[in-house]
Amino acid sequence: VSLSSQHSVVRNALFCLETASNGKENHMYTKALMAYTFALAGKEEKRKALLGSLEKEAVKKDGSVHWQRPGKEPEADLPHYRSRAPSAEVEMTAYVLLAHLTTQPAPSQEELSFASCIAKWISGQQNPNGGFSSTQVSCFPPGTSPVNVTKREVLETQLPHSK
Repeated sequence: VSLSSQHSVVRNALFCLETASNGKENHMYTKALMAYTFALAGKEEKRKALLGSLEKEAVKKDGSVHWQRPGKEPEADLPHYRSRAPSAEVEMTAYVLLAHLTTQPAPSQEELSFASCIAKWISGQQNPNGGFSSTQVSCFPPGTSPVNVTKREVLETQLPHSK
């Protein structure tokens, strides 16, 4: 069901999010989601404010940009080894990327340049099969279309059940 941004439910939800976005204690993941939401709703001023706040918290390294949880231990800089970020950090960074690219009129050259640094980090998080770490895995059961199931469901189907 598609609702216009003028629908009362959408307007009320946006009002609630605008009120919440003015709070000082918003988590980075929440800010990333709100920035993308406001971008989709055409609330350019809110989008820019949230992206500005997020940029101050960004981790900029080796020509790439990403966001990580506060208080996370710095990664060891080991040669020939690159650890992958937790899925929440990949998702959070992806929402920031979407917020940068979802704007009317089209993103500025500066935003596109910054977005390419974000995309560089995200692409570096891909596993050898082209996917990303997640709490879900993609399964293709024989004769069916792709479905998403949780890791727990996969393990339950693979482990013998005790009776």
